[in-house]
Amino acid sequence: MTRTLVTLALALLASSAPATAGPDAPFTILETGQRFADLQAAVSSVGMGRATILIAPGLYRQCAVQQGGRITFRAAQPGTAIFEGRACEGKAALVLRGQGSVVDGLVFRGYRVADGNGAGIRTEMGDLTVTNTMFRDSQEGILGGEPRGQRIVIDRSTFSGLGQCDETPDCSHAIYLANTGSVSITHSRFERGTGGHYVKLRVPQVAITDNSFDDTAGRRTNYMIDLPEGARGTIARNTFVQGHGKENHSALIVVAAEARTYPSAGLRIADNDARLAPGAPANPAFVADLSHDRLAIGANRIVGMRMFETR
Repeated sequence: MTRTLVTLALALLASSAPATAGPDAPFTILETGQRFADLQAAVSSVGMGRATILIAPGLYRQCAVQQGGRITFRAAQPGTAIFEGRACEGKAALVLRGQGSVVDGLVFRGYRVADGNGAGIRTEMGDLTVTNTMFRDSQEGILGGEPRGQRIVIDRSTFSGLGQCDETPDCSHAIYLANTGSVSITHSRFERGTGGHYVKLRVPQVAITDNSFDDTAGRRTNYMIDLPEGARGTIARNTFVQGHGKENHSALIVVAAEARTYPSAGLRIADNDARLAPGAPANPAFVADLSHDRLAIGANRIVGMRMFETR
């Protein structure tokens, strides 16, 4: 489905709701028409069921914890429902531990908490799909995972002004996920990082395709993609621009830097475009591999860097 059709479909879906929720009750259960002034009350009403919470345009300093069920959090108009600042359980705007969650068309900005991991979304249980969503100016965009076969899909989303390595002893990242299932990141943009990595995944299977990583305005950033325990899958058709404000400029993609928990044999890295912004340190490695497995490095277009190194 094209982007235009997605927007049209969302508009039609919003118009099919019983009525537009007013400012005093902006959260509507799409299936029943029931309205709530408080997001947590709307989430709690779902219980172990399945529902879509339609969110009216507005700026919200609210947060919610999903304890069960399958919930879709959807902006009535993509990009107009903005959540800012308030983190539940000292974690995130949305703390998700139901059977499944979908986040569609929301904006999260300005999340900072004491442990350095203030995020728009903290996923702790259940599959997660995030689409058409923006994460801005926070310690973290999406964080979490569970030690089971969780499936996480991130598509057509933007991550800007995220990450830190100077507020707490451990760094935070734009995306930091761990599970024993899979993570897919597609058609998304990463820019203006403020520390840590843009994408850090401790998972056995990845698909990172058709994304833009623009580090031109980044500061104190590290790797574009870090797979610290190895992984199989695909990294393809991405564009990378390495900036000059790096904390670690040695490589753009790093595999198994901390452990070899997951096999990396056959990890396909191909059809990417990588280059350096003016003033960026010269000659980093596009791929640094510590797995000692046979990666499938295909044709990539790189400028100002080495294609591959083993450590």
